[in-house]
Amino acid sequence: YKPCFSTTSKTDEKIGELIREDRRLSIRGLAEITGIDKECVRQILHESFNMRKVCAKMIMKWARNTLGERLFVLLMKATFYGHFVAGEDQYKIRPTLERLRSFGVKPILDYSVEEDISQEEAEKREVESSVPEAGEPEVEGAMKQYHVDKTFADRRYKVQSARTYFYLNEATCERNMEIFIRCLEAIAGATYGTGITAIKLTALGRPQLLLQLSEVIMRARQYMTEIVGGEGNVLSHHLKHEDLEAKFAKIQDKESLRKFLKQVTYDKQGVLHLFPWSGIIDDNQELSTTFRVPDLKSGRMIRLITQLSTKEEEMFRNMIRRMNTIVKAAQEMDVRIMVDAEQTYFQPAITRITLEFMRKYNKDKAIVFNTYQCYLRNALTEVSTDLEQAKRQNFYFGAKLVRGAYLEQERARAAAMGYPDPTNPSFEATTEMYHNTLTECLRRIKAFKDKGEDKKIAIMVASHNEDTVRFAIEKMKEFGIEPRDKVICFGQLFAMCDYITFPLGQSGYSAYKYIPYGPVDEVLPYLSRRAHENKGVLKKIKKEKKLLAKEIMRRLATGQIWYTPKGNYDYVINVECT
Repeated sequence: YKPCFSTTSKTDEKIGELIREDRRLSIRGLAEITGIDKECVRQILHESFNMRKVCAKMIMKWARNTLGERLFVLLMKATFYGHFVAGEDQYKIRPTLERLRSFGVKPILDYSVEEDISQEEAEKREVESSVPEAGEPEVEGAMKQYHVDKTFADRRYKVQSARTYFYLNEATCERNMEIFIRCLEAIAGATYGTGITAIKLTALGRPQLLLQLSEVIMRARQYMTEIVGGEGNVLSHHLKHEDLEAKFAKIQDKESLRKFLKQVTYDKQGVLHLFPWSGIIDDNQELSTTFRVPDLKSGRMIRLITQLSTKEEEMFRNMIRRMNTIVKAAQEMDVRIMVDAEQTYFQPAITRITLEFMRKYNKDKAIVFNTYQCYLRNALTEVSTDLEQAKRQNFYFGAKLVRGAYLEQERARAAAMGYPDPTNPSFEATTEMYHNTLTECLRRIKAFKDKGEDKKIAIMVASHNEDTVRFAIEKMKEFGIEPRDKVICFGQLFAMCDYITFPLGQSGYSAYKYIPYGPVDEVLPYLSRRAHENKGVLKKIKKEKKLLAKEIMRRLATGQIWYTPKGNYDYVINVECT
């Protein structure tokens, strides 16, 4: 890191004070207020964030060198590692899983081993893996937010709780697939058909492909707006085959038009998809030849995606094959797959692929779940659209609702690259979005229930916010949805907000803990991030600290200092959100 000028500690303090006063300030806003160059502000913020991570790593390195390997591992297991990580492998995590099970709490398992690479290496990998091999110039109408920016190439920036994968090669993606399958095996034998494994799509393929696919999806939405008018997803327009034929009457290349119209996906209500997503997922159709649409202005067919090389087409097929292998294994082992949300420039592709796997595998119950981040302005719209697709294509819809993990990064990137901020303006707005999105899901569940039909929706309320959990329970009662319906479940991180999770589990609600595991040495990057994250989190959890203090006093007063609670909860297995 080479600073653009020598900043003083007062400059750093001034920026830090401004951020504490208003966390919604953009890099541009900080530059205007402080009179410092925008690029320098960005570097100061980036280095401040990195220094916190470096300090945590230095402390751990010092402890290892001072204590020696054996004592260091014992110290970690007795303190930070033992608190936040369930164990080293599939055998050592079993006591933790059984203990949680006795209190009615089920696991979402995450193998939390990650590479400890430098910022420079992360940026190098991200930039190299995000440049198209064909080297073709951008297609007309390209959207800049779906292209890599070196400033934000290290996707770990301002992110603590979410694990980040950086593409190295196809062999690494194969190894990640094998790790996810081992997670499935670890959870299958210990959870009696109730376990979940979390995966990330960026672990299974080259990020550039997700960027390009996301841009295609968003350009297709713009395209539909241009030809029919009105905002919204493709399926919301309810266009018939004859409507499209009339719109494209002046297209000169009739043969290409015929092929395009033939690949459009319809149902009784009209167009579902402009492109044959089922063919892309199931039949290995080439992307470069698929994403072509009739241009009303020129009268010819145009591409919505830059030309992919033969190697890149193969990389995409490999990504889909890996995902297919994982989900098929999950189906055979009776374990659910939860696809984590990622940055907005990847998310359209991630959601589209995940929904196609729902269509393929969620025929009898919800096996595949998608994640929706409610700090995004379009969260309710996206969930509503995907619920409608699931209804029209008759598959079980699985969703995890979260506030989101990339808020500060998304705001900074949008401000720096000059595109609209995709996030809600405040914490309160995000809470409202979360509650409205959950309410829409509950409303649709009630509609199924009122008709006496299978409730083909399974929702996880993944929140540490007590008010949101209370809101969910009250809304369930309002809509007549009971815990025994097993369509709503709740989730919190392992070792956090236990005062929420355990009462839910013991009251008959479906309650989960997001549980990391892995060898001590290899989860240290995860632990160092959690150390930084929890510094801020613990300041806010006043109630949890009061409850802990109260329990300590109770134990001292009753002489139960080493008291260990025991649970006796019995599961009721269900095919949906158990």
